[in-house]
Amino acid sequence: MGKDFEKYLKFHRTYGGTGKMFKFNFIEYKKGFLKLEGEFTLETLNPNQSVQGGQMTSMLDDVTSLLIIYESKGAIYPTSTNLHSIHHRPLFAGKVFATAEVVNMGKNIATLKGKLFNSEEKLATTLMHSVYLIKKDFKV
Repeated sequence: MGKDFEKYLKFHRTYGGTGKMFKFNFIEYKKGFLKLEGEFTLETLNPNQSVQGGQMTSMLDDVTSLLIIYESKGAIYPTSTNLHSIHHRPLFAGKVFATAEVVNMGKNIATLKGKLFNSEEKLATTLMHSVYLIKKDFKV
């Protein structure tokens, strides 16, 4: 499964700005669920040296979107209509774990839930992500 997912990560790294920044590695996939390892670099930190909240939201935006793109084999691109993030604890530069799960998926709209965990696997951020589903044929 990981090798199959790598082509989607490669596409994301090539064509997505944050795809280069977050350095995702595949961990686990099952229908409706994805887990990746990511990394926050020094460029994502605020003056307090913790990860800026928008960067956490951005990482979860990417992970939840990648789940939809992967499950549709590149035939659907999710465009955000609402991102609601809740930050439970600070994160710092280094590796983290991000999960995505489908909460509800209709013909045109989906709701996804993302979670971000620190290196000790303690919950740091939760994201509720609403997306409009655009039919697209990506050459992944």
